[in-house]
Amino acid sequence: MNAQDEQFLNLKTLPARVRVEEAALLLGFSPHEIPILAANGLIKPLGHPPITGVKYFSIVALEELRKDERWLAKASDCIVQYWQDVNQRRRVAQPADQIRDTRRHLKRRLRISALRSSRFENAVE
Repeated sequence: MNAQDEQFLNLKTLPARVRVEEAALLLGFSPHEIPILAANGLIKPLGHPPITGVKYFSIVALEELRKDERWLAKASDCIVQYWQDVNQRRRVAQPADQIRDTRRHLKRRLRISALRSSRFENAVE
């Protein structure tokens, strides 16, 4: 934890709303995990921000979630499930990539052997 994060957590009076980075600090998650929680409905940004807009979160709501052990377990499970799904999709995609690479390799070897044989034929004549 850097000094700026520590300073934020030690404030006597926290601001009423915070961005993703501060929300992550308060809840004990990484900043890249907050959008995952929001997408799964476990944390709700204030208002109706656009998809690519800056999201703000209520300190009051974050403090309640922070104290709720059941919510923390559910949020942690959500993050684990997200990464399992991502890794599973990567594993499924991998064999197709390997097949494509093998085909490229075979085509390249055929081209090289064709070049060699044509050079050999030209050298013999």
